[in-house]
Amino acid sequence: MTDKRKITIFDTTLRDGEQSPGCSMNLEEKLQVAQALVELGVDVIEAGFPIASPGDFEAVRQVATKIKGATICGLARSHNDDIDRAWEALQHAEDPRIHVFLATSAIHREFKLNMSEDEIIGRAVEGVERAKGYCSNVEFSPEDAARTEVDFLCHVIEAVIHAGATTVNIPDTVGYATPEQMGAVIKSLVDRVPNIDKAVISVHCHNDLGLAVANSLSAVQNGAGQIECTINGLGERAGNCALEEVVMAMRTRPDYYTGDTNINTERLVPTSRLVSEITGMHVQRNKAIVGRNAFAHEAGIHQDGMLKHRTTYEIMRPQDVGFAATDLVLGKHSGRAALADRAKQLGYELNPEQLKSVFKEFKKLADQKKDISNEDIASLIDKELVGSAG
Repeated sequence: MTDKRKITIFDTTLRDGEQSPGCSMNLEEKLQVAQALVELGVDVIEAGFPIASPGDFEAVRQVATKIKGATICGLARSHNDDIDRAWEALQHAEDPRIHVFLATSAIHREFKLNMSEDEIIGRAVEGVERAKGYCSNVEFSPEDAARTEVDFLCHVIEAVIHAGATTVNIPDTVGYATPEQMGAVIKSLVDRVPNIDKAVISVHCHNDLGLAVANSLSAVQNGAGQIECTINGLGERAGNCALEEVVMAMRTRPDYYTGDTNINTERLVPTSRLVSEITGMHVQRNKAIVGRNAFAHEAGIHQDGMLKHRTTYEIMRPQDVGFAATDLVLGKHSGRAALADRAKQLGYELNPEQLKSVFKEFKKLADQKKDISNEDIASLIDKELVGSAG
């Protein structure tokens, strides 16, 4: 059997996630989330963009000083002032990392930077070298890498690794890539960059086409060793790769994915709820892994199967991600088996005729109410028991 590769989980909830409109956090909230991320088992926490504002600088400084048990990272453009400010914020961290970025795609070179390819490489190398003067752990991101010509991307990556970058991150900044394309880009770096073995390949995927998780997994299959992600998939526009989804995909399909993480998956739901509460960004009910409906079943056929054997309709145990148990929801699609199970949980023993009668009344009620409570069920059963006793 193939040995599992350790995939580094780089969480950017406090940086990219906080850039979601309406999701800003105060200092105490950032510290609370950072501590929760350590308890979750995240390897790298990107705490913010220190030069962006005095508040962002102070948040990174406080996280770097107070949070132990993970690498603390700060973002910086490939400018001296940015890198100096990042180090000023990070210098007291247990394990600091400076994350330098510079756009490389043709559209960014022409319309945003007005720089040539040689100028881009020169600026990138200067940035990495300056960061390397402060700490040994340096990451470089060629912004908009997924839309950058592969030949040029290979040249940039080779140059920044030679300059001292220990992680090279390939961002799909605008969520344009497909899984096949992202996999091919990573494979090209592995095959064509001569010094690629001296750095970890990372990937940072956005979800504009709903492909962030798929693109990240494809990158791992082709040689990436780090995934950048956020809790609940928070992030710019449609968000980032969702940490909980990409982690559980690897954990649930070890027959297919050759990588695993240090994530304590039982902390996924509590961490998701904490971030949701702090940011005010509610998790949709049918959200994979952490949504309220992720382990809920209402259809009668599904409920009957679940009662006979959990794996008929569940590929993960709810307890493994932090839920207390499977939820067999009673509604108009539910079957007799689920009603009988709920009655038993509530302390009732119904004979077949009583169950048949209660089920008939239950269906009538379910057509009128979306949510059927335990009190509703108990009332229907009590009415039937009184009637049958009389």
